[in-house]
Amino acid sequence: MKKPKKILIVNFGGIGDEILFLPALSSLKKEFPQAEITLCLEPRSKSVKDLTDLIDNVICVDIKGKHKYIELLKFVAKTFLKFDMVFSSGANTLIPVLLFMTGTKKRYGFDSGLLSRLLLSKAVKLDKNRYASAMYHELVTPVTENVTLLPEIKVDGVEKESGSVLVHPGVSKMSVQKNMIKTWTPDIWAELIKRVIEKGKKVYLIGGPDDKECIEKIDAILNGYPNYVNLYGTTKNILDLARLTKKAEVLICSDSAPMHIGVGVGTKTLALFGPTDEKKLIPEDEKFIAIKNNIHCRPCLWDKRQTTCEELGCLKIDLDDIINYL
Repeated sequence: MKKPKKILIVNFGGIGDEILFLPALSSLKKEFPQAEITLCLEPRSKSVKDLTDLIDNVICVDIKGKHKYIELLKFVAKTFLKFDMVFSSGANTLIPVLLFMTGTKKRYGFDSGLLSRLLLSKAVKLDKNRYASAMYHELVTPVTENVTLLPEIKVDGVEKESGSVLVHPGVSKMSVQKNMIKTWTPDIWAELIKRVIEKGKKVYLIGGPDDKECIEKIDAILNGYPNYVNLYGTTKNILDLARLTKKAEVLICSDSAPMHIGVGVGTKTLALFGPTDEKKLIPEDEKFIAIKNNIHCRPCLWDKRQTTCEELGCLKIDLDDIINYL
């Protein structure tokens, strides 16, 4: 196979999806170290470039906006005959058409039906019942035997703070707006933080812009509490969050982008899982632990339903289940 000079990756989704795709990029880079990698993604996720040296360029396509078809046509115009190889994580039946329209000779994507088998160089079998990084990595197996198991985020010059616990309680505002409840209420998070402190740990509370209301409620309960520091508003970007996560001895969070950052920097991560499937979102590793209630109806979100139920029995988790891992 002629070695590609320019590789295009199309991976739409949130920042967590971009982090989960990093192992596939790593294996491509090992196979084709001289190749330039361009990542096409949604504007909300472009900060992933700050977390790795695997991405040379980004192309933003706002597929969630009002003019998504115009955006896709602009994408085709920007990429037409400019790449030697293209990979896409999308399972939509029209993805093969989009890749074909770029004029790229070598096209790889998931098998989504007849069009994918006709228009792709290789239609890869899609297995959604495994850790998402491993699922994405299957896309590059037709061109490389390299295997990268976990995302790796580049954070240099950060030393661990013994006894420190970073707590990130939030999830994206988009998931809340869509009624996908995946985290506790502020009072439960505050109670957990109290118990972590009683365990002899120092707790740092952090959150993004979407978490402002939640953080304020937690802080109102814990203000003045010993060994508790509210760091909300001190991070300027995702790289700052990655540094804080790397510095912490333990990260406690919900099923959200900070969890993937925890995995990427190698910090021990205790992640709260309610309605979502931990087998797909966190690797099987003693360092990365899914905290869950083994209620009979979970996991349900996405596979069985598109919103969470009103009972949320899956989020009724004994706090000691977390404390025991510290």
